[in-house]
Amino acid sequence: MGTTTPSETDVVRRRTAARPDALPVQEHTESADETGAGGRQRAEGAYGGEASRTVGLPGSPIAARAARQFVRTTMADWITRGLPGAQHLTERTADEAELLASELVTNAVVHAGTAVELLCRLDEDGPHTAVVVEVSDHHPARPVRGRHDAVTAEGAGRGLQLVGALADAWGITYRRMLKTVWFRVTADSPETVYEPPVEVFDADGAAPGGQATVLMSPGPQRAALRRCEVERLNHGALSFLAEASDLLSGQLDADQVAALVAQLIVPRMADWCAVWLDDGGDFGVPRLARVWHATESRIDGLRELLVKDPPVLTGRGVDGQTGAGPWPWPGEPSGFGPGGAALACPLVSGVRRHGTLLIGRAGIVRFPDEVISLIEDLSGRVARSIATADAYTRQERISRVLQRRLLPGRRADVPGVASAVVYEPREGAWAGGDFWDLFQSGPGRWCFMLGDVCGSGPEAAAVTGLARPVLRLLAREGYGVGEVLDRLNRTVAMEAADSVAAVAAAVVEAGSEADVQPGFREESEQARFLSLLYGEIVPHEGGAGGARCTIVSAGHPLPLLLGADGTVRAVAAPQMLLGVLEDMAYETESFDLAAGETLLCVTDGVTERRSGGQLFDDEDGLARALAECAGLGADGVAEHLRSRVHAFAPTPPDDDLALLVLQALRP
Repeated sequence: MGTTTPSETDVVRRRTAARPDALPVQEHTESADETGAGGRQRAEGAYGGEASRTVGLPGSPIAARAARQFVRTTMADWITRGLPGAQHLTERTADEAELLASELVTNAVVHAGTAVELLCRLDEDGPHTAVVVEVSDHHPARPVRGRHDAVTAEGAGRGLQLVGALADAWGITYRRMLKTVWFRVTADSPETVYEPPVEVFDADGAAPGGQATVLMSPGPQRAALRRCEVERLNHGALSFLAEASDLLSGQLDADQVAALVAQLIVPRMADWCAVWLDDGGDFGVPRLARVWHATESRIDGLRELLVKDPPVLTGRGVDGQTGAGPWPWPGEPSGFGPGGAALACPLVSGVRRHGTLLIGRAGIVRFPDEVISLIEDLSGRVARSIATADAYTRQERISRVLQRRLLPGRRADVPGVASAVVYEPREGAWAGGDFWDLFQSGPGRWCFMLGDVCGSGPEAAAVTGLARPVLRLLAREGYGVGEVLDRLNRTVAMEAADSVAAVAAAVVEAGSEADVQPGFREESEQARFLSLLYGEIVPHEGGAGGARCTIVSAGHPLPLLLGADGTVRAVAAPQMLLGVLEDMAYETESFDLAAGETLLCVTDGVTERRSGGQLFDDEDGLARALAECAGLGADGVAEHLRSRVHAFAPTPPDDDLALLVLQALRP
């Protein structure tokens, strides 16, 4: 049998009369002297421009699915138009061409990373009609993944393993700016003619108007799989599982995973599907997370039956893998469709069970072995996705609980002083290194704080958990602002010294100081320093409005005061970070917060918000933004500054964002 190499002729674009959402199609017009399969010359005018079509696909995960759709649609169109040789195309030919095209497109997208051109051509050689498919990418220097180094990860393509196993001929052509992998599939057995897409019938025999692009048609259309359908299932299963892996990967919600798997199975392999999750619900009873039926009006009836009689599976296969088995058809068949076969499969990942998958198909006695094997493979992927989602959910729940414990329960109400707070941990952080508090420390006295731990993550949060309770305790014991910071500084410094001593002891015990890089310590062993703005408010008596403020700024962005006349000034001097020097003495500064004046405290997540090479506080940017807030209340000031900080750069903030606004009310 001769081989066909990719065509070198130019590709011209034409308009299509397809439906609005059709892929953009390019037509390959073959010249009279173009050579065909095996180097034989074509007859002049053979097939015109109808026997070859080309489509451009994006270099993204949707390319493989679009390739499968394009190959199917093209071959169906050849049959409809009655092109010479198209009558010999079989189901097997269509399945192999679709599968191999999908794998090569996946390979090109993953490894070349460029847009892909897909060509599908009909070759006639007497009774040996063949389909030639060419997949081209624009990265000719990138090597093609072959048999031995093919990617085997789920959803990542399988290189040329399948091409070598299924194609009658294949090859690779390198051009100056293009690399093409091609294959030829010959229709040697014209026993089953490939037909254009047909409508799928539901259990009542009513046509929903869709087109069959499924692995196996549901309902009573077919009572058993014919030999060619079994082969089709075996070949199509790989593409189906790859598509399922793409959809399930990255899902962080178990209920969403259940919804996706139900829609993957129905109506491709079953008329209905149900998913139970073992997520520790009421008294450990599995929860029915999803029920889906090809006929939506029957979902409620099916759900009622399944809630009353859920499947209880305890066994596993003898090889240690999860096993699927037949299950009684639930309830009365007339409740949601005619009787048929049901299949139950536990969702097990590792040694833990995450739920149960139950599917049913009307009009059959039992599911074929090929379908059972496919469901077991799919169930393993579903179980792993649920395990990932459960782990994420548990971690998120722990993070929320810890974060609530790190933040004050409520903001105290200060007589004559309005307050507002903005606190936003950086995107993706489970808890921030910034913290704040506003609490009553004694009769007629209120204290506030805004701090920032050097670093981020759980280690920084641990220092936050130390600083805030200590500050509260010392303030309520009657210590003044300066004394509170002196004692907190010694506590943080001793913690830092203990961390350094622990590292030194570990090095000495190991006996290899020379092997330790100077200044290097694990993240959990780093000494944690603390910047803090801490102050006390004593409202003026007699209803005159305003308050007396005493404040200290320890290595923190300086607080700003917005006067009633719109002027902005700093009201504290910078001092040393907490935890650096154990014998540091902090000095306080006092001022009157007059009626109508606003005190702003921020962390460096505000002042150091970056846009390119510029910071938000460059050229007194924070002071200018605060001056714009003249006449606004405390909440308005906080929201205005928050909006300005977020709008300063197109990307989300890469640090925690915290600010505290205190405004003396007018009497």
